[in-house]
Amino acid sequence: MAITKEPGQKGVSWSNIAVGGIMNMVTTLGQPLEVLKTQMAANRQQTMLQAIQTVWSRGGIAGFYQGLIPWAWIEASTKGAVLLFTASEIESGAVSMGVNPAAAGLLGGMGGGIVQAYATMGFCTCMKTAEITRHKQAASGIKPPSTWAVFADIWRREGIRGINKGVNAVAVRQCTNWGSRMGFARLAEDTIRKMKGKGEHDKLTPYEKILASSIGGALGTWNQPIEVVRVEMQSMAKSAERGEKKTILNVLRYIYKENGIKGLYRGVTPRIGLGIWQTVCMVSLADYVKAWCVPYLSDTHIRGVVF
Repeated sequence: MAITKEPGQKGVSWSNIAVGGIMNMVTTLGQPLEVLKTQMAANRQQTMLQAIQTVWSRGGIAGFYQGLIPWAWIEASTKGAVLLFTASEIESGAVSMGVNPAAAGLLGGMGGGIVQAYATMGFCTCMKTAEITRHKQAASGIKPPSTWAVFADIWRREGIRGINKGVNAVAVRQCTNWGSRMGFARLAEDTIRKMKGKGEHDKLTPYEKILASSIGGALGTWNQPIEVVRVEMQSMAKSAERGEKKTILNVLRYIYKENGIKGLYRGVTPRIGLGIWQTVCMVSLADYVKAWCVPYLSDTHIRGVVF
């Protein structure tokens, strides 16, 4: 992900913050995949067809956009900016110390993922999952509570801990997510350059960059067990077997006991599609958007804001 600073630039790269927010809003177009993989991770006995039917029963096409407004939009508009800014600072610093691009991308992605989880994602991810997994009462003629009513109820019962339930699992997921995606994407870029006979600084074509990002996004789903644990920790579904104390290890053991190794990979197929889409947006397309934005966000146009 070529998100280095401009020549001679010091301090914050405002273009990375702006591009991160813009491009992560674009990734919300993949919300149907987000809903589907969350549904399968929370209801691990369901096949993909059954999960699709269940989501459809919640309101047709609108069911595939549960949690989009406002939670996914709030999350997307903030976490992308945090990710690209943090990853850029770490990656450019690592490269300046002689670290190779693949390792620098890995470190940048890991750091960016951790920061975005604790800074912006905790409560948004929790509320998205609550929206997708909570019992829908409309079919029985009872008007379901609004998403803000659900938020207020969780806040009243559990406070800030309830709203940020599962945030440690989110941090582990995001660390491994973007570390893997950026690291694998960088490695794929290097491999493509060698196969095409290009030098280290030769530019890849748009198709080659998209291919590298797709490889990174697909391979980055190896950590699906962490995602299933995260969904289980934030799920509104209740049962006596689930228990109340939901630590990462307790939930991991519960899922393995109930569903075996396959249960830890439920929802991985739609997540591969989602991972490819998100990585193409945040790694490949972000480069082109940043190149377009830089003239408008450079120090000559925004004096006094670089610090």
